[in-house]
Amino acid sequence: MGKKGKNEKKVKGAEKTAAKMEKKVSKRSKREEEDLEALIAEFQNLDAKKTQVEETACSPPSPRLSASLSTHPDKDELILFGGEFFNGKKTYLYNDLFFYNIKKNSWVKSEIPNPPPPRCSHQAVTVSQGGGQLWVFGGEFASPNGEQFYHYKDLWVLHLAKNTWENIKAPGGPSGRSGHRMALIKRQLLVFGGFHESTRDFIYYNDVHLFSLETFSWSRLSASGTAPSPRSACQMTAMPDGSGVMIYGGYSKVRLKKDVEKGTIHSDMFLLKQEGKDGQEKWTWSRLNPSGNKPPPRSGFSMAVGPAGRSVLFGGVCDEEEEETLEGDFYNDLYLYDMVKNRWYPGQCKGNKIEKKKRRRGKKDEADGEVADQVTEERHFQGPTEVIKEIVTEDGTVMTIKEVIPGAQDVEEDENEQEEEEEEEDDTVSVLVEPCPRSSAMATVRQGKLFLYGGMFEVGNRQFTLNDLYCLDLHKMDHWDVLVEMDPKTQEWLEESASEEDDDDDEEEEVEGGAEGGEEESDEEDDNEHPAVKDEETLNEYQARTEQYWIGLARTNMGPDAKDKKVAKVALAMAKVFYEDHLEDA
Repeated sequence: MGKKGKNEKKVKGAEKTAAKMEKKVSKRSKREEEDLEALIAEFQNLDAKKTQVEETACSPPSPRLSASLSTHPDKDELILFGGEFFNGKKTYLYNDLFFYNIKKNSWVKSEIPNPPPPRCSHQAVTVSQGGGQLWVFGGEFASPNGEQFYHYKDLWVLHLAKNTWENIKAPGGPSGRSGHRMALIKRQLLVFGGFHESTRDFIYYNDVHLFSLETFSWSRLSASGTAPSPRSACQMTAMPDGSGVMIYGGYSKVRLKKDVEKGTIHSDMFLLKQEGKDGQEKWTWSRLNPSGNKPPPRSGFSMAVGPAGRSVLFGGVCDEEEEETLEGDFYNDLYLYDMVKNRWYPGQCKGNKIEKKKRRRGKKDEADGEVADQVTEERHFQGPTEVIKEIVTEDGTVMTIKEVIPGAQDVEEDENEQEEEEEEEDDTVSVLVEPCPRSSAMATVRQGKLFLYGGMFEVGNRQFTLNDLYCLDLHKMDHWDVLVEMDPKTQEWLEESASEEDDDDDEEEEVEGGAEGGEEESDEEDDNEHPAVKDEETLNEYQARTEQYWIGLARTNMGPDAKDKKVAKVALAMAKVFYEDHLEDA
């Protein structure tokens, strides 16, 4: 009986301590929470005050991810809309609109009255009708603290010739969602999948909806066969003949029980095909089993439609979930799927031909044409090689990045040693430039060239968001051109300081008066039950060693429905508070 009472006392003490620390950490977030619909309406009211179109030459758009990058249907331009950015403290959502002139390598910001409200993870498709149009559906808005989400179900069209936005209000469309996919099938917009998340629950979709560009009406598509399981962020590419779409991969999660969620990275492939004449169409799902070298499982990859019936897949991340930890390997490799041959190819840059001649200087027989003769489709698409890179940022953070780089070209074994010696002697050979590993980047193809913009990668608890721009000629597959450079090491990352946490605690004490004053003695007893700080142990070492203890404590207070990400954040802050209190006492 005594043992049971002691255990109950420990639990209550832990709950009380966790509650106090969680209040300290989350008070700022709670003050920022607002009704999202009212916040969105406020943004729209501000935009409504703009009555004239303003176009301004500008520098490249700010760093962002999960925006939309589309090709102009009639001009050598790219159209960038929306996206999000997180600086460590606050989440920013955008509804700005940019046009990139490919020939001039220049940007123009276009401010058009009454645009869609800020969003990310939406979908955009361009069509040639009506002088050129950009259609935008769905997406999500997040509160500044990143804890609340609002999922759109609205449909917008940007009339490119008139520079006007129009909100299309047609009934019967898909429910609010983000992470869905949208493609143009003849004279229809086809929407598949996505997800909706609230503070307490989430749902993933595998439904299909069609929007007619002729009648401006929605319809839900019913198809026979076995459909893909519900998912978001898949690759969806329209077939070259417009008869259907190909779907690859995606991500979903399920709740096993109240406090346990399991994520799944999908790597299966499906074909949704339309058969029959107008008015008697039948849609059918079928599973695809492609040949070739399939991409390793991943999420957050970028996709685009390439030339000659090929879809393009770049980068992404493969998250490894172990209990309460989440680590990801980011990729910068390229894969192409031939929709006619039903075959995957790893996309390999051949390298600069001038550099190859320099490397092979003195080997006249090969330089005279044998190298060019050996450049075949299979040599274009060879498997990638992984290397580990470490760089140190200005604030001292060590970034360890797993990067995928092109493998060496196949050559005869008896040539290897001689070529390596020549390369060592040749100081003029440059390293092949390519995008760094990333996920949630924006990609599109214009006249056979792949354009890749922005995205993000993570190192520990820190996120690096990009705004660089790369271009790769998919016909030549020789090298990446850098159109906009960015050094991620220079990006500022904000974290709540100890003084800010103390300010929050002081504010709470002012509100609650001396209510906690009489509990100081019991709080000290609770502190004695926490894992002790070892001599000369750093904060990072202490947090790593005691991580599971603090996560358990945070989970006890926050309940089973709290998000793992928030629990982990609170746990780190609790450990930090205890560590700093220990230093002060010492």
